[in-house]
Amino acid sequence: MRKLIALTTLLLTTLVATAANKYDNPDTIVVARDGTGEFRTVAEAIEVCRAFMDYHKVIYIKKGTYKEKLVIPQWLQNIELCGEDRDQTVITYDDHANILYAPTGKGMGTFRTYTLKVEANNITLKNLTIENNAARLGQAVALHTEGDRLVFIGCCFLGHQDTVYTGMAGTRLFFKDCYIEGTTDFIFGPSTAWFEGCTIHCKANSYITAASTPKEQAYGYIFSHCTITAADGIDQVYLGRPWRDYGYTLFMNCRLPRQIRPEGWHHWQKEREQTARYLEYQNSGEGADTSKRVSWSRQLNKKEAQQISLQNVFHSTNDWTPVF
Repeated sequence: MRKLIALTTLLLTTLVATAANKYDNPDTIVVARDGTGEFRTVAEAIEVCRAFMDYHKVIYIKKGTYKEKLVIPQWLQNIELCGEDRDQTVITYDDHANILYAPTGKGMGTFRTYTLKVEANNITLKNLTIENNAARLGQAVALHTEGDRLVFIGCCFLGHQDTVYTGMAGTRLFFKDCYIEGTTDFIFGPSTAWFEGCTIHCKANSYITAASTPKEQAYGYIFSHCTITAADGIDQVYLGRPWRDYGYTLFMNCRLPRQIRPEGWHHWQKEREQTARYLEYQNSGEGADTSKRVSWSRQLNKKEAQQISLQNVFHSTNDWTPVF
């Protein structure tokens, strides 16, 4: 009898625990600043999601400006954050590297400045603007990623220096039809990231990318069918400089404006000319002339370019091709 009672108690406890979170299902959660959704903040909606979900969960975010500093923690997965309208659904914050960080009494540094940090795997963002609207007082990250198999579709990433930080080696990111703007090194880090049909907007005479691709990682940043634009008065833009040895960046079938410097690339430190993997293939526009490119960059041939596919680039210990 005691065993039966104990077993019954255990079953009831399990059922109560299972049913305790009414959001433990694949239904969509709605967030709205005006109170018409289930939550008023994105953080609250993220908080109710179950750890390691094996189903797809959508957090639908209505138009509005959400001043939030967000983390999607590593124990979540299969979440999609979808905005009602890309330009009118804005998640924003304003930390920058030189803000006093109380525990140290010094500036908070680049890596704490994010507006949105994605630690989790299998996360999708659609139709959202992620902004760091700090003044130009230092590095200020809008998007900081650490998870693998992340997809960003039709999103805007706004900031100045260090707008998008792809912060974890070995992780794979896919950006489709996104808009990314910044001043210096505004796409940087060690991840493998494919940018398809994106607009990359330069707000200063500086560097677009700062890849830190590890030596053993075959691919870093690939820009495919992207358009590079520049603000008024800008006329001296580099495609990239290697933040670490072996930085990998490829622009292929992209439109490059006249503001791209003839040499194309900068070494950051002279010795990195020996290791940087800087590549181009069949770009167009006034900035695509390769006759004066640095000698340590390279043009792919047709056979090499044919090997640059989503399947090949994102192949690792587990195959993944983004769905979009």
